[in-house]
Amino acid sequence: MDMQASKEFLAELKVLTHVHHLNLVRLIGYCVEGSLFLVYEYIENGNLNQHLRGSGKDTLTWSARMQIALDSARGLEYIHEHTVPVYIHRDIKPANILIDKNFRAKVADFGLAKLTEVGSASVHTRLVGTFGYMPPEYAQYGEVSPKIDVYAFGVVLYELISAMEAVVKTNETITESTGLVALFEEVLRQPDPREDLQRLVDPRLGDDYPIDSVRKMARLARACTQENPQLRPSMRAIVVALMTLSSSSEDWDIGSFYENQGLDSLMSGR
Repeated sequence: MDMQASKEFLAELKVLTHVHHLNLVRLIGYCVEGSLFLVYEYIENGNLNQHLRGSGKDTLTWSARMQIALDSARGLEYIHEHTVPVYIHRDIKPANILIDKNFRAKVADFGLAKLTEVGSASVHTRLVGTFGYMPPEYAQYGEVSPKIDVYAFGVVLYELISAMEAVVKTNETITESTGLVALFEEVLRQPDPREDLQRLVDPRLGDDYPIDSVRKMARLARACTQENPQLRPSMRAIVVALMTLSSSSEDWDIGSFYENQGLDSLMSGR
């Protein structure tokens, strides 16, 4: 990066080199020689975006997608709740979720959106992120909390289901588009969304997926993308929900995983 490396910046980098978690891409070191160089561990299988939409990659199985969701959630839970200082990623999207040789996921670039603003007067006002993943309170008012990562993670869950982009073109001839969140929301509002939900599933999966599992992940994504940030679950609650879903529990009750029990009716679609 061509930038001035301030004392504050270097202090933050020292913290990042000591933050280790299985589901975070490790910052091995840095070098300041005119420009700033950051050295990360090598991740063999590229990023999630390439696997969902790139050519030359095998289709991810449904179980692999669930594992990637759980791994990413664990990485985010760690930076939200277990690091000092606590980090908010602010740019969660498939391009920032890397896949290793064992098809396990690691969150990349965490903290850097914040770090590149250290010492900047616009730290509270300059938006960092990608359209389609920004929640309303962040895009409109610049309000920053861990719940902006939760919202973006919900969009990623929808992408794991559909392999569609966060902003979907609805008309090829006219430049019309809609958000993936709105597309799923319309389907999930139905009394029985199963049939229309199947139409949104990545066609490359064929019939090789349990529709009940897809429906539960979609309901979790819907909770993550609530307009009101206070209604969104924490990353810790999301990890618990995904762990339970991965274990194929028959009595999976999503409402019980959330601090706000009022979510129960929302999640079950009532």
